[in-house]
Amino acid sequence: MHHTMTIAGLERHLPLCPISDTLQIGAFVIFGDPELTVAAAAALNERAPEHDVLISAESKGIPLVHEMARQEGNARYLLARKSAKLYMKDVFTVKVNSITTAKEQTLC
Repeated sequence: MHHTMTIAGLERHLPLCPISDTLQIGAFVIFGDPELTVAAAAALNERAPEHDVLISAESKGIPLVHEMARQEGNARYLLARKSAKLYMKDVFTVKVNSITTAKEQTLC
């Protein structure tokens, strides 16, 4: 089974993934879909308020925030990592809950 969705003018079929006995979500994965990445970045850039820096959670948002920054003339972007890395300075953290992760996470 899947959920059909139009994203930035492109139709995609999202596989349904159960997250509980009574709820399923359409799994949106942008990895490996450059056509969608470019179109979604353009649509988001049209709607985004004025900004100095873009930020995305590490992993799934990387291609999108990278393309958004590229389209904006190589704007700066940051990634919220799941753990602090040795090269990171002045790290701050925030606790978050996601519907696709069973436990609380920390983003740095």
